[in-house]
Amino acid sequence: MPRGRIIVIASTATVLAVGAAAGGAYYVLHTRGSATETASHFTAAWARGDLAAMKADLASPAPGFDTAYAEPAARLGAQKTAVRLGEVTPAGDDRAKAAYTATLSLRDIGEWTYTGSIDLVVKDHHWKVAWTPAAVHPAMTGSTHLALKTSWPQRAALEDARGGRIDTGDAGGSVQQLVGYLDKATAKDVAKLGSPYKPGDAIGRGGLQETFQERLAGVPTTEITVVDGSKKALKTLKTIEGSPGEAVRTSLDPGVQKAAVEAVRDLPKPASLVAVRPSTGEILAVVNNRGGFNRALDGRYPPGSTFKTVTAAGLLAEGLTPGQKVSCPEKANVGGLPIRNSDHESFGSLTFLDSYAHSCNTTFAPLAAQHLGGGKLYEIASMMGFNQPLTIGVPAAKGSMPKPTSEADLAAESFGQGRITASPLVMATVAASVADGTWRPPTLVPSLTQKAQPRQLPAAVTEQLRTMMAAVVTKGTAKGAGLPKGTAGKTGTAEFGTGPKLDSHAWFIGFRGDVAFAVVVEAGGMGGKVAAPAAAAFLHGLG
Repeated sequence: MPRGRIIVIASTATVLAVGAAAGGAYYVLHTRGSATETASHFTAAWARGDLAAMKADLASPAPGFDTAYAEPAARLGAQKTAVRLGEVTPAGDDRAKAAYTATLSLRDIGEWTYTGSIDLVVKDHHWKVAWTPAAVHPAMTGSTHLALKTSWPQRAALEDARGGRIDTGDAGGSVQQLVGYLDKATAKDVAKLGSPYKPGDAIGRGGLQETFQERLAGVPTTEITVVDGSKKALKTLKTIEGSPGEAVRTSLDPGVQKAAVEAVRDLPKPASLVAVRPSTGEILAVVNNRGGFNRALDGRYPPGSTFKTVTAAGLLAEGLTPGQKVSCPEKANVGGLPIRNSDHESFGSLTFLDSYAHSCNTTFAPLAAQHLGGGKLYEIASMMGFNQPLTIGVPAAKGSMPKPTSEADLAAESFGQGRITASPLVMATVAASVADGTWRPPTLVPSLTQKAQPRQLPAAVTEQLRTMMAAVVTKGTAKGAGLPKGTAGKTGTAEFGTGPKLDSHAWFIGFRGDVAFAVVVEAGGMGGKVAAPAAAAFLHGLG
């Protein structure tokens, strides 16, 4: 074979070899994207919780991926994750490491910031994430987990208006109804209260303890730890200092509360008494002489003739005067509803003041139909505490006065029957509105923000109503109750039930100085004979 031909063949082989080498270099040099681009895409998807986008960046399927990224929320209560990408540096052939800083917003705890890194590798001409659990946090290995350890501060106190503790169990049964008690948190409680809480932690149950749980409990000192599979702590990653609980001061006056307790304690039937300060709306005393249901705040009773205070306010606003002559017959009929007075009394012609003092149903029902109508009665009732939201710190039933749908309905409601219901608390605020001239939303915790707004009554109305309420005590249905001088009030005998002979709740509402109150005795009978003497005992007990 000629020498020149051999040279040509050799040269061709050399060219092919060089071409192959050049092709390999092209393959390596033309990896698509960069490690920084992949790391940026991955961390951005992490921050927005887009696991699908994160998985698209993985070099290979990663068992435990979803579970690992769920840990911060499930175990730490993380509500938001912010990730800032740091420097991306080479880590060998076709490998890189991306530093990051993560900040987790932990529910009810605060923020936790830590640093970590993500491994990257070239696969199939693309930069991909070579994922391990350590990408979530450097301490996570798949067999270790993140956890919280909490240490609660001493629970703060519930206090009366003078700063004395009322949560020690020594303050009496009625106060305990307001306070509530401590219990162990359940899984349901933990889901509601948040990540610092664990099943078995002490929490408030019922009353003020529950309403002000977070305020009283404070914020625990929290350690973010790494634990093994048996939940044994291996390392503390971060300690977040807590803060002490804050005491909750109520408006309860221990002297007023004691007087209220003594006034109803020995009554043979269930009885409740609520006292409020007219000038502020602060609740001074809440007493039930029977345990269990809190009748004083949650009772829904027909208010009976105590509601005539509201009707009288409406009639005075329409121009009637205390001295105006009216009629109090034995019987009346309004809209087809037969009406009578207690014990079938009649007083003939008398003043409007005296009809109120003697509690004449047969006066008030026709006057309400003639001068008010359902709309005006509803309006004045709402000004004096009915149909208003109550934000006192514990559950309390609002007074309900539905708009009358007929004359008969209006007649029944004019003297506190029909569909009207109220608790002693609500009726105490009615009396307080007359005493002060302004209805103020009642509260057991003065620092609470109220939903309802104060409602000012016309000055002429309140002045005349005070005179009329004083007459109830000096010459009306409460004359023989032993009430101290300077007391103004209104009795009520509210029928309830069905049948030819109905039982009656005994009511008395009133005020003296800057104390307004309401007393109800379930099925007690006549307000002037049962509830008014209890109110007298209360006022005398105040000294």
